[in-house]
Amino acid sequence: MLKLIKKIAAMCGLALAAAALLCGCSSDHESGGKLKLTFQIWDDAQRGGMQDVANAYMARHPGVSIEVQVTSWDEYWTKLDAAAESNQLPDIFWMHTNQILKYADYGKLADLTDLYDHEDPEYYRKHFSDISLDNAKGSDGRIYGVPKDKDSVCLVYNRELFDAAGLSYPDNTWTWNDLVDASQTIYDKTGKYGYMAYADEQLGYWNFVYQAGGYILNEDKTRAGFDQPATRKGMEFYIGLQSHEWCPDQNYFAETNPGTAFISEQGAMYLEGNWNLMSMMKNNMNLMGKWDVAVLPKCPDPLNGDGRATISNGLCYATGADGRHLEAVKDFLRFAGSEEGQRVQGLSGAAIPAYIGLEDTWISSFDQFEYKLDVQKCIDMLPYGVQSVNNASRPNWKTQINDLLLKIYSGELTLDQGLAEMQTLVDTAEAP
Repeated sequence: MLKLIKKIAAMCGLALAAAALLCGCSSDHESGGKLKLTFQIWDDAQRGGMQDVANAYMARHPGVSIEVQVTSWDEYWTKLDAAAESNQLPDIFWMHTNQILKYADYGKLADLTDLYDHEDPEYYRKHFSDISLDNAKGSDGRIYGVPKDKDSVCLVYNRELFDAAGLSYPDNTWTWNDLVDASQTIYDKTGKYGYMAYADEQLGYWNFVYQAGGYILNEDKTRAGFDQPATRKGMEFYIGLQSHEWCPDQNYFAETNPGTAFISEQGAMYLEGNWNLMSMMKNNMNLMGKWDVAVLPKCPDPLNGDGRATISNGLCYATGADGRHLEAVKDFLRFAGSEEGQRVQGLSGAAIPAYIGLEDTWISSFDQFEYKLDVQKCIDMLPYGVQSVNNASRPNWKTQINDLLLKIYSGELTLDQGLAEMQTLVDTAEAP
């Protein structure tokens, strides 16, 4: 009986949503009589893809108009914070793992756990990975966003510099030792930097920590792992790369990020997120055929595990808990998380769909280029992806951890001193 009541309630909710789409209050309409919804994102490179998703939905619902709006990353969160305070959040917006716990735990996001119950109570579990779902949950374990995409961190390399150094290209047999040896040879033969190891989390040392078998946060995210031998091993290796002549120091990266150095052909390798590969192709046609991607080198002697790991993150589509058009927006969110909606996103090249089984749609989006980047490697790493590090108190320790890392790089702190301070900092931090 309870299941029947829930099903009837869900069906009524859908009917209300449909009525809202068709009717709505006059103040909620454009002059053309359509229900107008705003869709806020922070990445202009994905504007086209998100517009494609919106257009596909609007084709099915001619009474709805969805406006995709783009702002910069910093401006996005400034505006969203202000909008949340005044209960005037956009109708639809992206949510990042760095922020979702704050917004969800303060009751600003609509609970979407039951969004697909009318279709299949197991919908989320069947179509999205554990990492994708964990990225969309609040501290209470409820789902506050529809998984949008998933990603991996890959090794980007300059083919011409490898050719000039007489080296084979990186492949899945590579270990940390190969990364170091190739970097030295490239520097000796060409005078260019090898692997550019900058002080970053997701695109830097986190990957090496997990490859060594360590961790930044324990499984229940209540304690740091900077006191673990495997974590120390990964960080010692990564930070130590700066001591080589073929790796720029952090003062260099303060002025020039590794992506810029790579594009200007000053360095042979760096870590990049797959989400940037499409824009790299489109914006650097002069480098066509000169570069490619590979899986991350593995730790040759991990203290735990098999030495393979890549940090995997993912965004989700969200809406405010008190939105004026909540039922109408939920209908769009159902579409955005459907096989059709996720397929549209993948084919646009915006990102790898979070929906399991649609990875090839993103790969095929690169067919538009004469030179085929081996983006399959980004997909190959997903089985050993590690969820991007986050907990409720991270906003209060993230910046300070980065500051301590730079102090280790500069020699102001020894590695052991820095790791001890990091451990204490994370373990004692409270949620904002």
